[in-house]
Amino acid sequence: MMEELSLDLSVVIPVFNEESSLEPLHQELETVLSGLGLTYEIIAVDDGSTDKSFEKLKEIQQHQPHLRIIRFRRNFGQTAALSAGFRYARGRVIVPMDADGQNDPADIPRLLEKLQEGYDIVSGWRKERKDNTVTRTLPSRIANWMIGRITGVRLHDYGCTLKAYRAESLKPIRLYGEMHRFIPALARWGGEKVTELVVNHRPRQHGKTKYGLNRIFKVLLDLITIKFLESFSTKPIYVFGGLGFLCLFGSFVAGVVVLYMKAAMNFSMNRNPLLIVSTMLMTTAVQFVLMGLLAEILVRTYHESQNRPTYVIEQIVEPTASPRERTS
Repeated sequence: MMEELSLDLSVVIPVFNEESSLEPLHQELETVLSGLGLTYEIIAVDDGSTDKSFEKLKEIQQHQPHLRIIRFRRNFGQTAALSAGFRYARGRVIVPMDADGQNDPADIPRLLEKLQEGYDIVSGWRKERKDNTVTRTLPSRIANWMIGRITGVRLHDYGCTLKAYRAESLKPIRLYGEMHRFIPALARWGGEKVTELVVNHRPRQHGKTKYGLNRIFKVLLDLITIKFLESFSTKPIYVFGGLGFLCLFGSFVAGVVVLYMKAAMNFSMNRNPLLIVSTMLMTTAVQFVLMGLLAEILVRTYHESQNRPTYVIEQIVEPTASPRERTS
């Protein structure tokens, strides 16, 4: 359940050990956002930082009346941080961005202008990336190509955090694992209009990246999940039942071959390995069908009762006055 949409814009920033980047980023944001003529807020989600990021955020809040701080009890990951930010955002438009300073706040007005052309989501495209080619850029291009092919939603840069969403587009989406990058695909399946816009990507000035090559495997596993959710989220019996019938067909073919070998070649059935194959495939077919039935029950339970977030908030630090009061 999202907050009441009482503001024009919410900027959501997941923060994990970025204490040295926070002050310059918020100075840039305040300069850009104050010139838009909109009511706005900045939501910083401290994702269990072990440095002084939370203390720095509270210090910034003393002279930044638009800043709201959400603090997690421990590190739950970027997807959970974005999910919390989306849930507590009060803006009719939501713009997430990284806390490391590589996303340029000056691109926010351009994203909002593109959104006004009738789109529901505008995705940033870091056309000229300032990252290591081997460990970041090349794997990202491969992942983007795979995601586009499998989901059917062709974007150049799914991994760019800087995007603009109409808040209504995020309401039906539940985020798990590392699935925040798939939001445009999930929204497009729901009928939302998605486009992309080239944005500036700056070199990291402070701290170090939190991502490595091991993230590729997480993306691949989440991509499999996304494809399953697209095709079979409300009918898992189709995939499990299909596999079951395939095994059943294999069992039938192996059984026929066993009988033929017995009748035509007088080959002993109890010494024929195909008899074991036929039996195993028959058993596997039954198991797949039963798994499909159990998945159907789980899916119905999920859609009817699931409303549990994937994070635990320790505290929410509100500014002393609301953004509307400060801008009036």
